[in-house]
Amino acid sequence: MKKQDKPTLHPRNVHQGRYDLEALSEGSPALRPFVFQNEFGNLSLDFSDPKAVKALNQSLLKHYYKIETWDIPDGFLCPPIPGRADYIHYLGDLLAESNQGKIPAGAKIKVLDIGTGANLIYPILGNASYQWDFVGSEVNAQAISAAQKIITQNPPLQEHIEVRRQTDSDKILSGIIQKEEFFDLTLCNPPFHESAAAAQEGSQRKVRNLTGKAVSKAKLNFGGQAAELWTEGGELEFIRKMILESSQFRNQVFWFTTLVSKSENLKPIETMLKRAEARVQKIVPMAQGNKQSRFVAWTFLDPSQR
Repeated sequence: MKKQDKPTLHPRNVHQGRYDLEALSEGSPALRPFVFQNEFGNLSLDFSDPKAVKALNQSLLKHYYKIETWDIPDGFLCPPIPGRADYIHYLGDLLAESNQGKIPAGAKIKVLDIGTGANLIYPILGNASYQWDFVGSEVNAQAISAAQKIITQNPPLQEHIEVRRQTDSDKILSGIIQKEEFFDLTLCNPPFHESAAAAQEGSQRKVRNLTGKAVSKAKLNFGGQAAELWTEGGELEFIRKMILESSQFRNQVFWFTTLVSKSENLKPIETMLKRAEARVQKIVPMAQGNKQSRFVAWTFLDPSQR
């Protein structure tokens, strides 16, 4: 599996360095109550407070991506936008490899976001950055309703983002990709815990790392919904299913991709992709501060098809 070294936020990512909370507050006054001066004299937020994080996201989406109205129901995952934007920009690089080094933009590029969630974050960022068209798949009816509301309240999104219900929770691509439909990319941020208990423990650890305080139970709206955080067998089992299904759509998708949160899962995934007879597979590393992440990409298309 080809590996590339990318140690920091993507160069095209607009979220380099510290948040300019003063400028963000001017454009989104609802953020201001959550902004305070820390012990070093810098403006900061309490990142363990779900309401503060949501207000920050609303201001970032308005300031950088022209999204006037964005909200998620209590209990749903509130995504860190800089890291989500990185995935989008590296996907742009992936497509550029087969386009003479130029990132293809516009509605001719069609992307499938697997498990788009109530926040619809990847379609928003991808459409704003490169004007790509998106289909977002989702199993949760409340998440679909929330995502559809975001589209309705932001007219520029209406012709470019579609949300589809996955009616079979055991399927990932089947039932979503339609006959004769072609996607240039799929992307996915799979649930990575193996159980609800593991997800709760992960949320508690996250709160502890942010606040320095131990908590017996993390707030649900801090951690996310069950389908967003855990699945039977964890991340590796979810990706195994995705790889198996991807071979059924080998001629309808250019690049299949998924985030992989646990580095120990990379070797088994490499073996699975070899068994599935993927023609090319690669790991694309990403980083945000001290946090290391990566996504895996694979294709069944030969060089002339690509």
